[in-house]
Amino acid sequence: MKKRGTVSVREVGPRDGLQMVKEVMPTESKLRWISAVVRAGVRQIEVGSFVPATILPQMADTAIVVQRVRHSHPKLYASVLAPNLRGAQDAVAAGAQSIIVPISASEAHSRANVRRSREEQVLQFGKVAEWIHSLGSGKPQIEAAVSTAFGCSMQGSVPEEEVVRITGQLAHLGADIVTLADTLGYATPSQVRGLVRAVRSEIGVDRFGALHLHDTLGTALANVAAGLEEGVRAFDGALGGLGGCPFAPGSVGNVATEDLIYLLESEGYDTGIDLERLLEARAVLREVLPNERLHGRVAAAGVPPTFRLLVD
Repeated sequence: MKKRGTVSVREVGPRDGLQMVKEVMPTESKLRWISAVVRAGVRQIEVGSFVPATILPQMADTAIVVQRVRHSHPKLYASVLAPNLRGAQDAVAAGAQSIIVPISASEAHSRANVRRSREEQVLQFGKVAEWIHSLGSGKPQIEAAVSTAFGCSMQGSVPEEEVVRITGQLAHLGADIVTLADTLGYATPSQVRGLVRAVRSEIGVDRFGALHLHDTLGTALANVAAGLEEGVRAFDGALGGLGGCPFAPGSVGNVATEDLIYLLESEGYDTGIDLERLLEARAVLREVLPNERLHGRVAAAGVPPTFRLLVD
């Protein structure tokens, strides 16, 4: 099959995936997991978040993970989530190459997730962006992640014009890229097409980052396809379909990275990721999270013999 271009895939399991897991994964196990997906060809990983350990003990070792990953995998692009200036400063000190600041499109979710109003968090983003841009050459990328962009379990619908307005504010305040997150997994393909089109028109094609899709209702891959039709060329996924937001009732796993790679490669997009090796990386999760259910249709069914014919 003739390739239709490249698509970037970021593995977010070590952050989004683990924040919903009850067990605290040991640091060495996290590093084994990250190394396994790197061997599969993954070049971007969200390795953790800089939040108080009292809130998310699973993220207490993020600084150590960033430092070890940067040393062991110098070609890997390591992202972290930081909800405020203090977290961003800690992330930069650890060596993160990209700082992701969450801003909720839902007022109710914003107050539950970061204990601030939506507009207060936009202002907090401005402080983070201003500080990062003051660092000069070598500064990390600053990414604004608009969560609950497609609906909220607490608030209900989130008007498209509100999401577009917020993305415009974030771009004006210095966001290098803006990502849209379907935190609850409520999005439909037509909704994805419409919002992506509106946001790209507002902030520009080059500033539009990834789609971060959850699979609550089984529509994540359909929404990936809709994003591709609108020109999106970056997506987040979590190995084994782990993940969800602990402050958004009803939020469950991300689109499984394995299923995402299968779809993208089958459709002719080059991800640079080896599907068989990615499936092998699940062995680390099965070993260190024996009580967690891993998701993923490709893992359950096996890679079909037709897949290799399509991608070779």
